[in-house]
Amino acid sequence: MRFTYNNGEDRSEVETFTLLAAFANTQFYGDGMRIAPQADPTDGKLDICRISKLNPIKLLYMFPTVYFGRHLRMSEVAYSKAERVRVETETPLEVYADGEFVCETPVEIGVERGALKVITQLE
Repeated sequence: MRFTYNNGEDRSEVETFTLLAAFANTQFYGDGMRIAPQADPTDGKLDICRISKLNPIKLLYMFPTVYFGRHLRMSEVAYSKAERVRVETETPLEVYADGEFVCETPVEIGVERGALKVITQLE
């Protein structure tokens, strides 16, 4: 996969074998997995967690660590932040958001600071 990260005027590119790439703006994913433990939904940044090639035993070992955010300690896990990221692959791969198919690669993913207004009531 080729990842092109955009942070305002700064742009960088990484091309690497990737088993899984997760993009988040909050810490939790699925049923309480902390895939992006450093995510802040108010910072206007997308948190990107890339997992490179793993042997099956190590993959089984890693799975429970995601619930506590400890997967970031593994050398096969790369974690970064960007305002936007473009993902390209040699052949089109399916892209899912919240478990739903949305498109195929290539794709550009980003977050918009302040796009969601949340109203809470304090008692």
